[in-house]
Parts: sequence; C-alpha cells; structure tokens
Amino acid sequence: MYPADLVLPMKAELTDKGFADLTTPAQVDEALKQSGTTLLVINSVCGCAAGAARPGVVYSLTGEKKPDHLVTAFAGFDTEAVAEARRLLAPFPPSSPCVALFKDGELVHMLERHHIEGNPAGAIAANLQAAFEEYC
Repeated sequence: MYPADLVLPMKAELTDKGFADLTTPAQVDEALKQSGTTLLVINSVCGCAAGAARPGVVYSLTGEKKPDHLVTAFAGFDTEAVAEARRLLAPFPPSSPCVALFKDGELVHMLERHHIEGNPAGAIAANLQAAFEEYC
C-alpha cells in the first residue's frame, strides 16, 4: 500500500477535474452500474500514469462528447475498490493504469496499461474521444 502523502496529490489530478473517488467495493458497483456512460480510471503511481494516462484522460474531456459520469480508484491504495473494479473489467487482466468506458453498466471500451505505456497523452485523449463519439 502506498502512503497517502504520495497518492493524494495524484488522486487530486483527477478528483479536482470532477472525478468521483471510489474507495469501497460498494461505490464501484454503484458507479459502474449507472445508466448512461461512465468513465473509470484505475490510477497508479507509475510514470505512464503521470505522463500519459492522467493528462490524456483530462484532455479527452475537452471534446464535444463526454461521459455522463467520471470515476476513479487508485491501485495500491484503494485496494478493495480496485479489486472490485478489476472483477467488473473481466476478461481483461489486472492493469494499472487503465481506463474503461461503461455504457448502461456494460464495458464498451478499454485501454490497458500496454495501450498507455510509450504513448503520449494526446494519443490517449484521441483514443478516448473516438470512444466518446461512438458511445456517449
């Protein structure tokens, strides 16, 4: 488990932009089963989360179409919440960071860590904006 003084500023990069912070399995279940579209970010301390995932996700929200709901949980910190999210992300293997789009409780788009690593934030944003155009 990562210390709070390390994690909280990284969480704030998303929560300050309107993402709900999911810290329990019940919150994850409720959030991902909502009607409409829900963007889930499994946040992480790794460099690709800092350099591509978080900035790319934030930039993706500048487009015309956006998800109805924005939620996040932090790997290595919100342990039980992340475990529940990963259960709902099956058949995808555990990955952090990762970004998933749900529509009416169904997983419709997924960016795993291997899609994020080595890509710039703009590429992450463009990928998500294309998914928003299709599903939101």
